[in-house]
Amino acid sequence: MDRISTSPRRRRVALAGALLCALATGAQASTVAFSGMLGDKALLIIDGQARGVAVGATVQGVKLVKLDGTVAQIEMGGKAQVLHMGGGAVVGVDTSGGSGTRIVLNMGPGGHYLGEGAINGQPMRFMVDTGATLVAMSSDVAAELGIDTSKGSVVHMGSANGNMTARRVTLASITVGDVTVHNVDAAISPQPMPFVLLGNSFLSRFQMRSDDDTLTLLRKN
Repeated sequence: MDRISTSPRRRRVALAGALLCALATGAQASTVAFSGMLGDKALLIIDGQARGVAVGATVQGVKLVKLDGTVAQIEMGGKAQVLHMGGGAVVGVDTSGGSGTRIVLNMGPGGHYLGEGAINGQPMRFMVDTGATLVAMSSDVAAELGIDTSKGSVVHMGSANGNMTARRVTLASITVGDVTVHNVDAAISPQPMPFVLLGNSFLSRFQMRSDDDTLTLLRKN
């Protein structure tokens, strides 16, 4: 899918590097991604910082419970999470949704607008992509959400690594802040992605306004 930067000065870097764009929020981690292996340790990106964590160790409130190949089981915020390599998790998010009409997203490192919310009631971290036709996520994330892609129609996506074949599905709901949007089309990519991209199948439901380092989405009537 074609990509359009929000301004000429804010051209996106390749998604593979976006793991380092997570927002740091203090001692208690709010975002964690499983990036790879460092010997017998898991390379976790905790609030944007790369840390080698051994099984049983706790870093910034993130405990590595189990490590099995490309799957890491962690515990944070009192909740267990399973991370697939290249995937992430977010805690401290209200996933109940609501009937709000206004979303305000802050700009993170690299000029990306990032936000926390939920897909089908499960916590998720998003990055706004105004050039993406659909909301997009990796197949690993879709599997964690229990999304059946086998019946999805085939679509073609453009990426930093060239064109690829994806599956088009309909998500029951996407929640950002206290705003919930239902029946949102999405593309499931076979390649790992550090964030779920909020494309125009979600953004088109809103009027967008960019002011300094914030992006405001106002829900259309």
